Amino acid sequence: MANKPGILTNCPWACLGNLKYLVLAPFACHSIYTFFMSKDESERDMFFILLLPLTLFRMVHYQTWISLSRYRTAKGNNRILDKSIEFDQVDRESNWDDEIILFGLVYYIGYLILEQAHHMPMWRTDGIVITALLHIGPVEFLYYWLHKALHHHFLYSRYHSHHHSSIVTEPISAVVHPFVEILAYYTLFGLPVITTLFTGTASIASIGAYVIYIDFMNLMGHCNFELIPKWMFSVFPPLKYFMYTPSYHSLHHTQFRTNYCLFMPLYDYIYDTVDKSSDTLYEKSLEREAEVPDVVHLTHLTTLESIYHLRLGFASLASKPHASKWYMLLMWPVTIWSIMLTWIYDYTFVVERNLFKNLKLQTWAIPKYRVQYFMQWQRESINNMIEKAIVEADQKGIKVLSLGLLNQEEQLNNNGELYLRRHPQLKVKVVDGSSLAVAVVLNSIPKGTSQVVLRGRLSKVANSIALVLCKGGIQVVTLDEEDYKRLKAKLTPEAATNLVLSKSYNVSKTWLVGDGLSKDEQLKAPKGTLFIPYSQFPPRKVRKDCFYFNTPAMIAPKHVENVDSCENWLPRRVLSAWRIAGILHALEGWNEHECGDMILDTQKVWKASLEHGFCPLTKTFVA
Repeated sequence: MANKPGILTNCPWACLGNLKYLVLAPFACHSIYTFFMSKDESERDMFFILLLPLTLFRMVHYQTWISLSRYRTAKGNNRILDKSIEFDQVDRESNWDDEIILFGLVYYIGYLILEQAHHMPMWRTDGIVITALLHIGPVEFLYYWLHKALHHHFLYSRYHSHHHSSIVTEPISAVVHPFVEILAYYTLFGLPVITTLFTGTASIASIGAYVIYIDFMNLMGHCNFELIPKWMFSVFPPLKYFMYTPSYHSLHHTQFRTNYCLFMPLYDYIYDTVDKSSDTLYEKSLEREAEVPDVVHLTHLTTLESIYHLRLGFASLASKPHASKWYMLLMWPVTIWSIMLTWIYDYTFVVERNLFKNLKLQTWAIPKYRVQYFMQWQRESINNMIEKAIVEADQKGIKVLSLGLLNQEEQLNNNGELYLRRHPQLKVKVVDGSSLAVAVVLNSIPKGTSQVVLRGRLSKVANSIALVLCKGGIQVVTLDEEDYKRLKAKLTPEAATNLVLSKSYNVSKTWLVGDGLSKDEQLKAPKGTLFIPYSQFPPRKVRKDCFYFNTPAMIAPKHVENVDSCENWLPRRVLSAWRIAGILHALEGWNEHECGDMILDTQKVWKASLEHGFCPLTKTFVA
């Protein structure tokens, strides 16, 4: 929002929320009906029916640039600015699609009002030439002076400062403006379209190509990585006056008083407003190589919808805890395509980059869904991908690699021990994060608790929790005889006296739960029970009279930068214990792996997490 929001800052349909797309529905339905149902051939118009596909294509075009930009800036090669993006920017730019809705309305209504827009030819060369000349001349010239006017303190404080709130831009930053400012731009961009319509030279190709050209240049200029090759300017030197680069426009967002042009620096050169460091930044960005992090967290896809919740997916969804949305069903063709891709693509990819003081962090993802980890015939492929990632990290000189979610599954690789046996000379420290997960669960148990129920599939974390509690004099109640026998075998005789096998579900209101906790078992728990997960995945919440804790996690300190997405189902700026464990391992310089049966001193790990600014996530969540 601008410093002093002026009139017509918000779009008229802002009050509709997620239903705002309905404003286009009558026009879209009318175009489809007249084209396919009308018996009168004169009412069937190719341009009218193509407006809906063009509008949808623009959304896909935008999303493609968002994903590409986030991927490239996470890797680091050719990145222009290192400054972080935070949740406030993501929220501010979440209405980027308002511009596309306005586009649909303007063109639908324009078509219905202007007879000249009816039955245009598919192609007219003269119309394309006129459109190009009008853009180079009046549009670029008028935009330059409009842009300078918007930097006057009166208009800047009321309107344009909203756009400049994003110092580090993303592609969608290009269209995030107050409503009245977008109207002004549409008036400018409409000059070539209106002119060709009234001169009878307009065509579907000239209008469509001009819209796509504006989108391409606008999105490219805000992507925060340099991609225009140097040879283009070497082959045709005058091109520097007719095509800007992402680094050129990035300087406008950092310096404010230079590089005002729309897409063509011509008028910046004429009026001497070119930033003197434009060429230097361009060359520096082109030469920049991919970043080598200090710590990598290796995760994977979870539900079929999780592909959209990745940071590389939909920015607004990634900025909120993962939750199923009904409208994601509309994406089923893309979902099926992504599933097919996971069968053939066997390389990890960079999802996110963060900075913890001077420690560079990255998150890599295995392109496999959770369900694939339980398919016997997929396990070898998954293990190979994890192994490749560890070897790659070792070759790059990365200090620590932490295994997230099912990448450390005991039945898959024995909590990562498999890779240490295969590569005993690894310099990168492989961490499964179990010690911190144990510490978080232990410190989530209310003080004064004398008895807990341990329910769910036993794991390395569960076994360690039971051992610490029993040694500390707290009774651990199991409801399954096999679990009781397995736990007892791992305890000393003295500690085993605090392990209890019970048939009653009412023995305690503190339940430590893992994978496999059933709905029936939750329903048998007493009212007011605290369900504290020790597993990677949260239990399904079925009780409204009980409290559900998050999976082991902690709140990140403020100096963890570039946090603009949520880690799966966790709240904002909350990181899983397994992810934090890798960071702590690097910060503390611990020179040992944490894999297989290895558990670090939980008190030492917990103390280190607090000393480095991580805070306990004490809040509980009702189903």
